[in-house]
Amino acid sequence: MTAAEARPEHLDEAPERADRAFLGHPKGLGYLSAVEWCERFSYYSMQNLLALYMVNYLLPQRFSDVIGLGWLQQWRYGGAEGQVLASAIFGDYSSLVYLTPILGGLLADKWLGRRAALVAGAVVMSIGHFLMAFEGAFIFALATLIVGVGLFKGNIASQVGELYKPGDLRRAMAFQIFYIAINVSVIVAPFISGTLGEKVGWHYGFGCAGVVMVLGLLVYLKAGPWLPPDNKPTAENKAAREALTRNDWNRVIAVFVLVPVMAVALLTNQQIFNAYLVWADQQFDLNFFDYRIPTTWLMALDAALSFSMLVAVAAFWKWRANRTGTEPDELGKMVIGSFFTIAGGLCLVMATVTQGDAKIGLLWPFMFHLLNAIGFSHILPVSLALFTRLAPRQINATVVGIYYLAFFLANQIVGHVGGWYSSMDTAQFWLIHVATAAVGLVAFAAFKMFLAERLMGENEFEPTAA
Repeated sequence: MTAAEARPEHLDEAPERADRAFLGHPKGLGYLSAVEWCERFSYYSMQNLLALYMVNYLLPQRFSDVIGLGWLQQWRYGGAEGQVLASAIFGDYSSLVYLTPILGGLLADKWLGRRAALVAGAVVMSIGHFLMAFEGAFIFALATLIVGVGLFKGNIASQVGELYKPGDLRRAMAFQIFYIAINVSVIVAPFISGTLGEKVGWHYGFGCAGVVMVLGLLVYLKAGPWLPPDNKPTAENKAAREALTRNDWNRVIAVFVLVPVMAVALLTNQQIFNAYLVWADQQFDLNFFDYRIPTTWLMALDAALSFSMLVAVAAFWKWRANRTGTEPDELGKMVIGSFFTIAGGLCLVMATVTQGDAKIGLLWPFMFHLLNAIGFSHILPVSLALFTRLAPRQINATVVGIYYLAFFLANQIVGHVGGWYSSMDTAQFWLIHVATAAVGLVAFAAFKMFLAERLMGENEFEPTAA
């Protein structure tokens, strides 16, 4: 069966209506955004609770109950204890969930197809979240979640890109919408799973994540008719699949050049879920009258500001494009975003140097989250759109998986650097993060000025209209 034959009949009968049914975008974008909402709710429920769970409960109180943790502590972490061990475990978990999407993309491109890989990933992730309710299964739960995310993650983002024809200028906005859906889930997750975990019981928070993941799987199964044709290999399309051209390989080179640059630029943002939360739990004034706000609610603040800034930044650049006919290209926006990331990191430095003997008020943390959110809006969705544009069609899902190598490297660094929090002056700790954002800024600018045209051709990085 060809791709044309596999296309749902109702899309052929009313292509314009189907192509504009969701906020001027294909209906499939709405379904994929809803599925990603559920998956990200589950993921960030885990992300928000994990470091606090280990530092405040699992490691000091239940270490001996966890199967295999003592052996792993000696073999992998050199006998590290307490917050240093928690940071290292967090770094491995949060990095490996960005490494396995490469394997998931390869499995989808060569054997399973995107849909089968994504469904398998959703099932495995659901199991992993439910296993987190059992302390003894902690290591097995993390391993299961790592495998599940690998099967799921790249295979949903690549479907978003394939809803659009080459040259469709709605593609970048589609990823903005996709990221807005993600941020709505991240806003909600701390209030539900975070509150359950911190105030009722850690395992209730993890169990809630599993329930929502199952819901996402059901939505995806319903979405089938409005999704792009699957890429499951057959004897026919294996023979028809084109080999990579020289220009395709240049695009792949560009992807690999950008990966370590992205990793360095992302360090401050990724540290939010690790050492930043531990610092906030210990040093921030989170009391509101007689109620202590759950520390994970800071992640709701971060997500709310990220959501607002995604909308505001998208609206600003659309306004500017309508006014002038152009806007900065992807790399230009990523340079701009790096300036805001640096400013956000400096707010954390100011928070610690002005602390004195009291707890830290929320003004400087608020300014950090605001400025970091503006930087996030210029880097994360824009970079994903850039990578899908760079990706040769034959290996689209694989290249999206390679994109997540940047997060793998960033979170490996986060796990290692986060362990310095216990022994380093806090101001110096955050200055290191400011420095990494500055390195990212210089590298993005250098890539744009000296390498983009050589790797991609002279017209690939011209500014585009909204």
